[in-house]
Amino acid sequence: MTGKVYTGVFPIAPTTFDERGDLDLDGQRQVIDFLIDAEVDGICILANYSEQFALTDDERETLMTTILEHAAGRVPIIVTTTHYSTRIAAERSRRAQEAGAAMVMLMPPYHGTTLRAEEAGVAEYFRQVADAIDLPIMVQDAPMSGTVLSAPFLAQLAAEIPQLAYFKVESAGAAGKLRELIRLAGDRIDGPFDGEEGITLMADLDAGATGTMPSAMIPEVLGEVVRLFLGGERESAMALYDRHLPLINFENRQCNLRATKVLMEEGGIIGSAATRHPFLPLHPDTRTGLLDLARRVDPLILRWAR
Repeated sequence: MTGKVYTGVFPIAPTTFDERGDLDLDGQRQVIDFLIDAEVDGICILANYSEQFALTDDERETLMTTILEHAAGRVPIIVTTTHYSTRIAAERSRRAQEAGAAMVMLMPPYHGTTLRAEEAGVAEYFRQVADAIDLPIMVQDAPMSGTVLSAPFLAQLAAEIPQLAYFKVESAGAAGKLRELIRLAGDRIDGPFDGEEGITLMADLDAGATGTMPSAMIPEVLGEVVRLFLGGERESAMALYDRHLPLINFENRQCNLRATKVLMEEGGIIGSAATRHPFLPLHPDTRTGLLDLARRVDPLILRWAR
């Protein structure tokens, strides 16, 4: 797909709540300002790490409008528009385009652990979304959907639907799938990205990834890792990544989406690390372990608002 090609770090902005579980829009704006000051290449909103599954449709609309208005074109915003219904996914994508999104991201349609579409249905799903908008589309290949998206099938989608120019691969064996997808699809792909908090970032960069979509925990670090690597400084990228890998691993294996919120609260970016019930807070011991690892590397998230 022609136009600007996006690379680098596109962290997922958490959705901020107060202690009652209501949206905290002032905190949300602070999150966006922090990420922009961290020199991210773009921001993804309403994704799984944004707790999109715990939001009403009205809240999604409020968040999308608030964030895009506050970002005011300072960085490109990717809006996640996944829904099981093709019609609703297309309508969400239209609304994102009207609000000023630079791209939309969707997982294949699924509901629960057993209700999934076959390949023909998945292809038609993305085709109808593409017909509804004039934006690039990122396909999110994530374990949560339970849908197997093979590299040949993803390459077929890229060939048949030019707007499907970005692929976020965070399934098991991401590096191998990225390598095969790039081999099969070649210049039809503008952005092979990885995810999963960047836990396999170096392997994925070696396989040909040009961007990453991690959490918002250490965006300034992972952005620099990608820039160094793409600039031919692999050893410097590896050294920087190695220094932060224990924190990345702890986030991925012990904390999931709560890590970013805890560190943002600790750093004064947001007033509360609350997640929506039934998602529970981190155990105090886990929180202590997270803060200990974070303080060892002194990330921007702990300093920005001080």
